[in-house]
Amino acid sequence: MFENLQGELKLNEALSKHTSWRVGGIAQRFYRPSDVEDLALFLSQLPADEPLLWLGLGSNLLIRDGGFAGTVISTSGTLQNVEINGQEVTAEVGVYCGKLAKLAARSGLTGSAFLAGIPGTFGGALAMNAGAHKSETWPLVTEVTTVDRQGRLRVRQPDDFKVSYRHVEIPNDEWFASAKLKLEVGNTDDETQQIKDLLKRRNSSQPTNQPCAGSVFRNPEGDFSGRLIEKCGLKGLRIGGASVSEKHANFIVSDGTALASDIEALIQLVQQKIEQEEGVLLIPEVHIIGEVA
Repeated sequence: MFENLQGELKLNEALSKHTSWRVGGIAQRFYRPSDVEDLALFLSQLPADEPLLWLGLGSNLLIRDGGFAGTVISTSGTLQNVEINGQEVTAEVGVYCGKLAKLAARSGLTGSAFLAGIPGTFGGALAMNAGAHKSETWPLVTEVTTVDRQGRLRVRQPDDFKVSYRHVEIPNDEWFASAKLKLEVGNTDDETQQIKDLLKRRNSSQPTNQPCAGSVFRNPEGDFSGRLIEKCGLKGLRIGGASVSEKHANFIVSDGTALASDIEALIQLVQQKIEQEEGVLLIPEVHIIGEVA
């Protein structure tokens, strides 16, 4: 079916190996491209109606136990080119957010330190307008390159996308390949120290040593999901192998035995309790996809 590919193709791949919660069923097809050109070639050879899932580090994502009936494209460990020219940083979608922040800092550029607090790839940050510490990804974006189902690369401007809090609308059947950021000139030592401080704060306040997927719920306007969950006494609430983190209430962690169904049920239970007790419907930041087992 496929010809002249340079990447890694697997069939019936367990997605639990590729998500930060360590859960998820089987993908019918799993592909890790060698570069953008190889990605374009692969896409051009897929059936036009093939369901597609793009996967970076697998954070901010819950894949159900029944898996994904289609093709998963993994950018983890690939598509990691970064070019810095003056104040402009061009990065492919597979580069880790923390690495991107550090490379920019070493070049004397400021404004992207917050990316070090995002446990995912640059592609994921683009796809959800990821943010941390009162900063977001898209205010830095000046140009985006996408790839479509036919393998065609397109250069788009930020105005081509509808961007909001933790949400980005992208044209149908196009996906991010790379983007350019405009940063400010600053002090390398100050920016590097800021990154170190952010990572220290993250490690001290979040359960980074347990399987989790980052913040589970978006913050409601003028409040914090973690505060509401903790106020309602839900820290430690458990279903199966999944529990609300004792360290940070807006995180759900696995003890290593959780099923995706445990996590999804716990998400729904927390929503119900917060709505009943506080009158606030928490909206998941985590994307839930795939088939129920």
